Amino acid sequence: MSTTTDTQAPRPKRALPPLMQLTEAAADRLRALYAAGEEGKLLRIGVKTKGCSGMSYDLSWTDAPAPTDERVADKDVAVLVDRKASLFLIGTVMDYEVKGMSAGFTFTNPNEKGRCGCGESFHV
Repeated sequence: MSTTTDTQAPRPKRALPPLMQLTEAAADRLRALYAAGEEGKLLRIGVKTKGCSGMSYDLSWTDAPAPTDERVADKDVAVLVDRKASLFLIGTVMDYEVKGMSAGFTFTNPNEKGRCGCGESFHV
């Protein structure tokens, strides 16, 4: 009686995308904010239930990381990501845009399946 075993090499693991990346514009704006009125604080990024599509990005300042925060460092700037939001934010690119009479942080999130008409909220 002969037995054969299949000895295939295990498939290589696919690298996960970074949790979050910053554009140069976002990094520059954060450096300016950290150097000015928010010195000594960190920006925390999360998501919360809001809007007609279900979720919105939530940005807040904190003095210290919480045990549930993931620290993301990119372009020599650090931000915190709420661990509860990390599954929704994997691969997201944070930018800072100035348009006409408005300016603010924007997010390009590969996990988004759609946005509401006003752009205030998204769903995955």
